Amino acid sequence: MSLLQVKNLVVEFPGRHGPLRALDDVSFNVAPGEILGMVGESGAGKSLTGAAIIGLLEPPGRVVSGEIRLQGERIDKLPPEQMRRIRGRRIGAIFQDPITSLNPLYSVGRQLVETITTHLPVDRREARRRAIELLQDTGIPAAAERFDHFPHQFSGGMRQRVVIALALAAEPQLIVADEPTTALDVSIQAQIIDLLKGICKERGAAVLLITHDMGVIAETCDRVAVMYAGRVAEIGPVHEVINHPAHPYTAGLMACIPDMGVNRERLHQIDGAMPRLNAIPPGCAYNPRCERVFERCRTDRPSLLPNGTTQAACWLRSVPPTLTEPRPAGGAGQRP
Repeated sequence: MSLLQVKNLVVEFPGRHGPLRALDDVSFNVAPGEILGMVGESGAGKSLTGAAIIGLLEPPGRVVSGEIRLQGERIDKLPPEQMRRIRGRRIGAIFQDPITSLNPLYSVGRQLVETITTHLPVDRREARRRAIELLQDTGIPAAAERFDHFPHQFSGGMRQRVVIALALAAEPQLIVADEPTTALDVSIQAQIIDLLKGICKERGAAVLLITHDMGVIAETCDRVAVMYAGRVAEIGPVHEVINHPAHPYTAGLMACIPDMGVNRERLHQIDGAMPRLNAIPPGCAYNPRCERVFERCRTDRPSLLPNGTTQAACWLRSVPPTLTEPRPAGGAGQRP
């Protein structure tokens, strides 16, 4: 059974000429102990998906349809106070900038103890013991001594470890990690990645890892969902998606990663930009940028179609093998 189920999720924002659809029919599952990566350009809907799951959508954004279930229990329609208890107890959150997740006026130990006593039936003495243990588990040296230190007394990498400890404090079943390594040095990124992998293995927690870095996805995740313009473009086992991308957008993302064994004068790029919410084209949203676009792409929106162990929202997946290179219809997205 899946720990997290997101089914046909739609999120909208009010606009001058009608609602703007920021997430459009997003569906995926996360199993216990699994790390699902979510990748895509800025504006693809990655962070918005995470915010919807943990109940922190910025008004006036709202879930207008679809379902979010945690262990079969629907959580997208819960009152704010009830969702707050679930967010602290059953869902942990790790955000990109750790300094914004920590109260600068309280020591990290106090913040950990308050989180533990709020969500678990333990006294403050036991909470302190658990807090020090969490700091040790997340790689904070001399944890007992640093228990009373304030956030500004930690480096960026150490602050992110404290945030991970806070996310684990109430022993959650699911962790939503939104760009947890972006603001860190490469060496520290590797340590945080190893830490997240260890959390899944040792504690059995599921992780939704939101990032724009395919390298982090490749090193960390079991499966990956590629987002584009508020929709899932492709989803499947991470090594299959990376090595054999079924969607042209995924292939473009992979081509943008430099190959150290190949001497190139110019790096690959995907022409064009992500469409604005008020200018998403009909059919496949990627069609103005796609090098393999054909007529159906401009009129019909593809749903996720099977492609071996993966699924891709691309009409190429429905074309017989002899026609997998349909003749382009011309226009935007075509190279000379």
